[in-house]
Amino acid sequence: MSLTFHWFLPTNGDSRHVVGGGHGTPATASGRDRPPTVAYLSQIARAAEDLGFVGALTPTGAWCEDAWLTTAMVSQHTERLKFLVAFRPGFVSPTLAAQMASTFQRQTGGRLLLNVVTGGESHEQRAYGDFLDKDARYRRTGEFLQIVRDLWDGKTADLAGEHLQVEDAKLARVPDPVPEVYFGGSSPIAGEVAARHVDVYLTWGEPPAQVAEKIAWIRGLAAKEGRTLRFGIRLHVITRDTSEQAWAEAHKLLDGFDPETVKSVQAGLARSDSEGQQRMLALHGGGRDRLEIHPNLWAGIGLVRGGAGTALVGSHDEVAERIKEYHALGIDEFVLSGYPHLEEAYWFGEGVLPRLAAQGLWQHPFAPAPESAAQVPFTS
Repeated sequence: MSLTFHWFLPTNGDSRHVVGGGHGTPATASGRDRPPTVAYLSQIARAAEDLGFVGALTPTGAWCEDAWLTTAMVSQHTERLKFLVAFRPGFVSPTLAAQMASTFQRQTGGRLLLNVVTGGESHEQRAYGDFLDKDARYRRTGEFLQIVRDLWDGKTADLAGEHLQVEDAKLARVPDPVPEVYFGGSSPIAGEVAARHVDVYLTWGEPPAQVAEKIAWIRGLAAKEGRTLRFGIRLHVITRDTSEQAWAEAHKLLDGFDPETVKSVQAGLARSDSEGQQRMLALHGGGRDRLEIHPNLWAGIGLVRGGAGTALVGSHDEVAERIKEYHALGIDEFVLSGYPHLEEAYWFGEGVLPRLAAQGLWQHPFAPAPESAAQVPFTS
């Protein structure tokens, strides 16, 4: 099975410095270096498509542009790249969301993937008019996905749930193909929702031992539901021709972190309801020392950015080895990013992917099939 790689569309802005923010904290000033225009995001998307990334993740929240609208526009400037659209089910009707997904599939030729984000920051959720606590939000997500799945299957949905109620709901046209659902969460109730409803469980880039524990946990829950899930991991990446060059780039990024910004972002993230975010914070403890928490796994990004806070750092060979290490645990999909996203896509796509291809672990998803001998006309 070929590994699957996705890139990231920085709809919060891009820079040669780390653009902080997320999980209830605002994007840092560096996000204005390269504003998230459709033209610039399309440039990244086309590069990712050419290099062999299957899809591109877009974030969700008050710190960035709306993912649905942005990807719909960028899709018109690409041909094959899929869009892993992050959205929060509490902000839109499940019937409308199912219809939006169906329309997206038809208008893009089936290039939608969905990243369901329940929302781990109660204060940010309240800004959008959502006053449920975290566990209730996850229960609502389960009801939401139950309705959406029924509609995508062409069924009539009727549900009088704890949080959602629909009656005689039906789509005039179902999506083809049905979008795959990606989802992450580290709390017990998040695991239950994943086991019952999603296709791919995503984890942030924790050390391999912790990732192995998560995979075993979700696999066990899914088995009780009679289901099998795939697993993905969300990481940043800094890869260069040599290890020294890669670590020099990481240290340059670290030197650009203003101490007051780090202090402010860490204070904001400390109030997060997200268990996954707290696990990210625990990897570095807010300090700048001991940031390499596993060989080639660097926690420095998490000093100024919420959510995914770790990066694979090293030579192309070293990064490829770490990818193989995670793959051995059961990770088949990698959702990657790097600063700036345009240049870093090329560093990874031209440096790491060929090494994985040479080992039979990856093949370009859009490469034309080789001509068979039967197709070549015989001449004497």
